[in-house]
Amino acid sequence: MTAAPLTRLLASLPDRLPGLRAVYEDLHAHPELSFQEFRTAGIVADRLRQQGWDVTEGVGGTGVVGVLANGEGPVVLLRADMDGLPVQERTGLPYASRATAVDGDGDEVPVMHACGHDMHVTCLLGATAQLAGARGEWRGTVVAVFQPAEEVGGAPAMIEDGFLERFPRADICLGQHVAPAPAGFVGTRPGPVMAASDSLRVRLFGRGGHGSTPESTIDPVVMAAAVVMRLQTIVSRETGAAQTAVVTVGSLHAGTKENIIPDSADLRINIRSTAPAVRERVLTAVQRIVRAEAAASGAPKEPEITGLNSFPVTVNDERATGTVMTAIAEALGQERVFTLPQTLTGSEDFGVFGTALGVPSVFWHFGGADPALFRDIDPEALLTDGLPETVPANHSPHFAPVPDPTIGIGVTTLLAAAAPWLCSEEARAADGEEED
Repeated sequence: MTAAPLTRLLASLPDRLPGLRAVYEDLHAHPELSFQEFRTAGIVADRLRQQGWDVTEGVGGTGVVGVLANGEGPVVLLRADMDGLPVQERTGLPYASRATAVDGDGDEVPVMHACGHDMHVTCLLGATAQLAGARGEWRGTVVAVFQPAEEVGGAPAMIEDGFLERFPRADICLGQHVAPAPAGFVGTRPGPVMAASDSLRVRLFGRGGHGSTPESTIDPVVMAAAVVMRLQTIVSRETGAAQTAVVTVGSLHAGTKENIIPDSADLRINIRSTAPAVRERVLTAVQRIVRAEAAASGAPKEPEITGLNSFPVTVNDERATGTVMTAIAEALGQERVFTLPQTLTGSEDFGVFGTALGVPSVFWHFGGADPALFRDIDPEALLTDGLPETVPANHSPHFAPVPDPTIGIGVTTLLAAAAPWLCSEEARAADGEEED
């Protein structure tokens, strides 16, 4: 039904790949923190305009939205995220990032595309170029969303900035994420595909003093250490074996000198969950433990607990997921498309678009690691056994997808996933054409 139009839609992709690789390497070398993606957004907007898209900048802060109307037919939303992370890159690549930036706390930090958002932008720019250059092969409207700040919740910012009123209302929302799996393989699942995420900032209060007389102080470092250790029992002792939860203390800062006991300590805590009841139980337990350890230490005042961001569970529409998986399998080969056995504990705010619009959404992961790293490993075994220790995962300072064949695969999966809507007989007939 869509194979011939998709083949023609992809026909010029090999010629476009060298240019896309140059874009990818440039974006990788110049990452930007959440809501600071000004350079990236400028590149995206310029390229979309050159391709003939109607472009709106500054959506939700630094977001870019391109709209390409091509006759009557469905409206398809394709999304890529743009932000990097405060990570010092250690890949050794010739195009490795040396960038720094000032974060929200006013600190200068290194910046790296440690989660592959540069790959996402590159692949979507490749898809938009193919769509603009082969309009005879599809009908409908495409809304290309280049979202800021996925790491801290940029999708809600775009919705709050009038996204629903300002752009064509999508019939389907599609998105993807590069993963540390072999390049050329794709995985997703119907229903819950990625966990909910809640991030908290905790400030513990003590009484500072000289390191030689701890008896005259209330040590917030010891208090923080007790909190960190006790938090580990939430998953090990308060969460059922058949339930899913993760509690991570990703940041702990206190003091300035080895012989000074500070008067406060700051922690940043991240919680992942896949069920509302588990989420509520874990959040309640975190607050209970933080307050109890502060009381046990004789803290002079209650700790401050502040929410930083919160992402819902990412849920794939069952019927649409089947359609997308079938289309991608036809494009790449059935042996390269896998159903994930369980919900991933990583999180995404992509689902905010589908929820706000009240339409189905589908999110999938495509491999970006060098297949040579998986020599003699059955790809299907990765679903149960996990990654080899030699393969860097997302957020690692060593994470960097291989450009070839990842870029081509990422463009192909986006267009294949959209084809059932854009290249269907119904869409083409609506514009007065018959499919070959």
